[in-house]
Amino acid sequence: MALKVFKPTSPGRRGMTGATFEEITKKEPEKSLLVPLKKKSGRSNQGRISVRRRGGGAKRMLRIIDFKRDKAGVPGKVASIEYDPNRSARIALINYADGEKRYILAPLGLKVGDTIESGGDAEIKSGNALPIKSIPTGTAIHNIELHRGKGGQLVRGAGTSAQLLAKENEYALVRMPSSEIRKIHIECYATIGRLGNVDQQHINMGKAGRNRWLGWRPTVRGSAMNPRDHPHGGGEGRSPIGMPGPKTPWGKPALGYRTRRNKVSDSMILKRRKLK
Repeated sequence: MALKVFKPTSPGRRGMTGATFEEITKKEPEKSLLVPLKKKSGRSNQGRISVRRRGGGAKRMLRIIDFKRDKAGVPGKVASIEYDPNRSARIALINYADGEKRYILAPLGLKVGDTIESGGDAEIKSGNALPIKSIPTGTAIHNIELHRGKGGQLVRGAGTSAQLLAKENEYALVRMPSSEIRKIHIECYATIGRLGNVDQQHINMGKAGRNRWLGWRPTVRGSAMNPRDHPHGGGEGRSPIGMPGPKTPWGKPALGYRTRRNKVSDSMILKRRKLK
């Protein structure tokens, strides 16, 4: 993937970059793999905002992605590489030998006409899904299961990959893109290769409206709020925060404060992405 640079015909265009979409081979998605997607606007099932600054944006249909890759032993041919508005990575439409069609996350280098497969006996090549016990150490992997049979939950963003470092008894050591090293059961599935659309992280939005198209609403600084709305608010003119360390709107420390509460899987993390 390459980036295109827009001509500075307006202040918003100056410095703006975007994807060339040269790897996309089909514009219309597979209708049998589409379902309606209702916007949540950052609300929970109780209607309360649980994720701030979300809302609006273009209408989208949800593409059903095969994260489980459970068609073991059935070869599939890549029919097209497509754009998915719901994720940064590209997706590939697979036509399996038994007639079924599925979408998968498209790894780097996957082309139309390539054959992919899943299962313990699959070849070690980009796009094939295998249990971690069948993957050689040092291999770049993505779409990694955290629980056996649940489907890939880790390393699904554009241009990302994890590295299989070692295998110890029932667990493998995997280095995540964040540099975190954690243990994952060797029966869990992972897909070989690095995800495509590598230049996604280098895109310059150029203007605020482009973020609105994606469903991101404006972010207001705490120092611009009233004291009742934020600990940083209030004061005449521009004022310092007036407290030891920045705070969240709910009075918790904003930088470096640990919020992880999942003690069950603490033993699975051997090296944190941030040093204590």
